[in-house]
Amino acid sequence: MPFFSIIIPLYNKEKNIAKTIQSVFDQDCIDFELIIINDGSTDKSEKVVTSFIDERIQYFLTENKGVANARNLGIAKAKGELIAFLDADDYWYPNHLTVLSKLYKKFPDVGLLATSYEKRFSTKSIFLANFKNINASSNSLMIVDDFFDSSSIDAIAWTSACAVPKSVFNTIKDFDSSITHGEDTDLWIRIALQYKVALATYLTATYNLDAKNRSKEIDIKKKTFLKFEKFEKEEKHNISLKKYLDVNRYSIALEHKISGDHISSKKYCKNIHWKNLHWKNRLLIKQPKTILLLLKKVQTTLIHVLGIKLSSFK
Repeated sequence: MPFFSIIIPLYNKEKNIAKTIQSVFDQDCIDFELIIINDGSTDKSEKVVTSFIDERIQYFLTENKGVANARNLGIAKAKGELIAFLDADDYWYPNHLTVLSKLYKKFPDVGLLATSYEKRFSTKSIFLANFKNINASSNSLMIVDDFFDSSSIDAIAWTSACAVPKSVFNTIKDFDSSITHGEDTDLWIRIALQYKVALATYLTATYNLDAKNRSKEIDIKKKTFLKFEKFEKEEKHNISLKKYLDVNRYSIALEHKISGDHISSKKYCKNIHWKNLHWKNRLLIKQPKTILLLLKKVQTTLIHVLGIKLSSFK
């Protein structure tokens, strides 16, 4: 029985998947199985995957049902004690599984394990994740005191840098397949409400935001978002959760406003306690679509050309 089950959901990533898979086989820790779920790709992704010959690979081809269903199938097939997730255009440094293993051995009763990661916008623009009140490069193993508060800038739990004990899914259940945008956030909230979260502040993974067909390029009308009503009871009594959810509400509201859907934007805004957000957030949401598009273009130019990353969350 492998210690790790690694799950890669795959949809039309022929240009990225080879590097992603190779980053798995470059791991210092070799006690794993690799489960690749091809979610109905129409490009040459399958050809790339089948070019790797290794008995640790399990490959499944399904009809296109979305990333949550693909991950859930992987979870059902997994035999390992720890399930590690990796998206098909992200990649790991060789220490990733070793760090997760050390973290789990130190904190065996947690429900979620995470590591530090970097966000890659281009070859010139790579930024270490910014966790609130936690030094992401301190090379420490810790229990996160307040998962929701610490995730108010960059998320403590980013899917390609996370692992979950398989036993946790017996209690929490799987990814919510009715959500197409934020299904991972939904799962992390459910876990964090019932279990402790452990973090290793070692850089082990790269979030490849330069890759094509990321979810932001999908028509907003085709997305189903985080179902905030699931946590209505908990957020009334958990200040940090309420703030965390408000940050997510704001992000969705802003996305709708930029797309021109003012009705949906206002729907998400009405449940926000604005004191929970930075003054820059409050200013931005009041701007017309034309200004928001201009600011977004400026932000993109600063990141890709000058390597300057601006955020309205700090």
